[in-house]
Amino acid sequence: MTPSSSESALPVPQREAPQIFAIANQKGGVGKTTTAINLATALAAVGEQVLLIDLDPQGNASTGLGVGRSERSPGSYEFLLGLSPLADCVRTTQIPGLAVMPASVQLAGAEIELIDLERRERRLADALAAPENDARARWTTILIDCPPSLGLVTLNALVAVDAIVVPLQAEFLALEGIGALSNTVARVRKALNPRLHIAGVVLTMVDRRMTLSQQVEADVRAHYGDLVFGTTIPRNVRIAEAPSHGLPVLIYDNACAGAQAYILLASEFIRRRRTAAATPSSSESVTHEPAS
Repeated sequence: MTPSSSESALPVPQREAPQIFAIANQKGGVGKTTTAINLATALAAVGEQVLLIDLDPQGNASTGLGVGRSERSPGSYEFLLGLSPLADCVRTTQIPGLAVMPASVQLAGAEIELIDLERRERRLADALAAPENDARARWTTILIDCPPSLGLVTLNALVAVDAIVVPLQAEFLALEGIGALSNTVARVRKALNPRLHIAGVVLTMVDRRMTLSQQVEADVRAHYGDLVFGTTIPRNVRIAEAPSHGLPVLIYDNACAGAQAYILLASEFIRRRRTAAATPSSSESVTHEPAS
């Protein structure tokens, strides 16, 4: 059930762990980048200092925040390969409190270039934690927009983050996609990042006029229980239009249903993060298996 309008006011953010999140789904076209852009914007709007790292070679998050293709280097490719320091790879945006590390087409070649490097799965984690960068001290929240595939670039993101937010389109194959990602999370947690967990699942492109959409939402909630955010993101034309203007939908049309849904999502995201910080053991030991 979507939170009521009385819950639309965002709580005051607090500097608490978990702090670095991947926005990830191995399936494409699920609203992953849209969720990354607008969640980042909403968090910045309530006073957080937010960094959005675009790790998708398509660079859609960079486009959606108005970073032109000629302005994307150095960016996430150079940072991941250790070619440029953090300060050179980050751009300010027109949204106060929100910075972006853009992606260029060069990032597509990183999959091959990483193979022969030392600590190839930990390049991003090491770079973010380096004393000269100290990203956790500079930003309240860091969101990483991942490619829709499981390669070395995505693996670097999963090793670097505390948790994952999973956008999930309300369609027939949704459960199959999240099942594959859950298996990936379990393997990465066991071998490379013991703190990794799924922080929440966001249902996107929801159209409650369609019986199929309602059935998928019911199935996802039945399988994953409280792991699914109460807020859902509707199918909304203003969300689709916003990236062509280089703007988050929260700036493009703050009054539309899609923008209001992302404000509600950010509110719920902050509350969940506070709960996780209050019970830190849960983020380490709970595997988030589907509800029985």
